[in-house]
Amino acid sequence: MPEHPTSSMNWERTRSLFPVTGEMAYFNNAGVAPISSRVDEAIRRYAGEAVRLGAFNYPRFFDAEIERVRGRASLLLNASVDEIAFVKNTTEGLGIVASGLDWKRGDEVLTCDLEYPSNVYPWWSLRGRGVETVMLHGRGGRLPLAVVEEALQSRRVRLLALSSVEFGSGARNDLEALGGMCREHGVLFCVDAIQSVGCFPIDVEKCGIDFLAADGHKWMLSVEGCGIFFCSKRVQDLITPRIVGWRSVRNNRDFDTYHMDLQPGAGRFEEGSPNTPGIFALGAAIDLLLELDVSAIGERVLALTDRLVSGLRNRGAELRSPRGPGEASGIVSFVIPGQSPADTVRRLRAERIFVIERRGGVRASPHFYNSEDEIDRLLAALD
Repeated sequence: MPEHPTSSMNWERTRSLFPVTGEMAYFNNAGVAPISSRVDEAIRRYAGEAVRLGAFNYPRFFDAEIERVRGRASLLLNASVDEIAFVKNTTEGLGIVASGLDWKRGDEVLTCDLEYPSNVYPWWSLRGRGVETVMLHGRGGRLPLAVVEEALQSRRVRLLALSSVEFGSGARNDLEALGGMCREHGVLFCVDAIQSVGCFPIDVEKCGIDFLAADGHKWMLSVEGCGIFFCSKRVQDLITPRIVGWRSVRNNRDFDTYHMDLQPGAGRFEEGSPNTPGIFALGAAIDLLLELDVSAIGERVLALTDRLVSGLRNRGAELRSPRGPGEASGIVSFVIPGQSPADTVRRLRAERIFVIERRGGVRASPHFYNSEDEIDRLLAALD
């Protein structure tokens, strides 16, 4: 059963799992997050087996962990195990969709000018096939639902591709409302969820999500190079894998029989040898998230960002992150009047406070292991 931490002592205890807290105030979880000692231990466990025994126990040790982690990832999204594939990054997951759908000339993809490039270039690459990417215009760091609804009136729209949280402003999109719109108009819904998985709950069934991709190195607190791709069973046959390898087919341990009978689930998108150490790391990271409970993590992160936002407003900072009901996330973007974001970032980093510059603002992104004292330290450094 997952724990539901409620006291500050519970959260304070999680800090011991993140040695980075002894080095600096780390507020770049929306970029590349630090890993926990549990993830470190999982990587060492993989390496220890590989060093001592190589592949001698591969089915019992490596394969077993790969499938265990697949199951844990499915719990994170309220998906079925056969709807989860491992990918090397978010872009690969989105690319499976972009390259695999049977596009027709004149089809349209809707996305937004607030998106990270990973959720733009796969769709732009379809121009040569006669597919147009419509870049909806965000307003005030957010994409209004009314703008999406209006764009969906076009019968040419085949797919809506949006992030769960916009990487620059931190605006959290209403996935349930967007999914409902897509169902109403018969449009596929593809989500870049790297800025929310591990920080806020995502229910792919409730939100009507058809495809979702997220690398593990941000809010899931794992390593780069290993993420998850969700492909709903209702649309798996719409995607033709453009790279087919030995792991794509049924009975793939029978290396002497060639055939093209693809795996019945999302495993068909895993064409070759997996990133096994990355999956070990991801498994330990997801275990911690499920243990702490993602709903509780989300509440904790919002409490920390609310504290930061309040302090910034008291100091006259220009806030660039929407903070209305349902819009707030773990990302806070701001500008100090009379100071360039680059200068603010340099000042804070000199104080061992790790923030970055994104989209013309200073971006701070605390996670559950950060503390109120660290938030106050950031604010004091601005003074």
